[in-house]
Amino acid sequence: MSDELDHALDAVGRRLRALRTKRDLTLTELSEATGISVSTLSRLESGARRPTLELLLPLARAHGVTLDELVDAPPTGDPRVHLRPTRMHGRTVVPLTRRPGGIQAYKMVIPTGSAAPEPEPRTHEGYEWLYVLNGRLRLVLGEHDLVLEPGEAAEFDTRVPHWFDRAGEEGVEFLSLFGKQGERMHVRARPTHGRGTVDTRDRD
Repeated sequence: MSDELDHALDAVGRRLRALRTKRDLTLTELSEATGISVSTLSRLESGARRPTLELLLPLARAHGVTLDELVDAPPTGDPRVHLRPTRMHGRTVVPLTRRPGGIQAYKMVIPTGSAAPEPEPRTHEGYEWLYVLNGRLRLVLGEHDLVLEPGEAAEFDTRVPHWFDRAGEEGVEFLSLFGKQGERMHVRARPTHGRGTVDTRDRD
């Protein structure tokens, strides 16, 4: 399985370049759409930079393809459903939508680890919705530092610096939905400390 994953990741650069060329986009235009630097995009396409989940998600959305199509992971499970889980850097990602464009849904599983990772907030175009199934998910969003419990959700504009991972050592399982600007749900995230709710939606 490790060899298959390495082979799939090695081929990502060629697919990224082909998708960008097909859409007649420059690296600068793609950088503006994803929030990823031009130099990083260039290194990804040339194979000099190893693709990570945080880089591939905004790229898949920008190109209007699903993550499994971008990575070309081997098919698993019921072929009528076509769930193709991808495991990258300790995370398992299962695409729940097949159509390109529109809102893309994923189930993500981050296993138990020895220490909580340090936040590295990023920005990119789009809108995101998270819903925790099991475990606790830490979400750093602008000035907010939240911990979502099972059954709690967060909705936010991805142009706001954001980062999410497990809270502490316990693993976490959650749903993630991505959409273009304007494709918004109506859910609020409640912080673990204090009262009330935090409305993370853009106030244009």
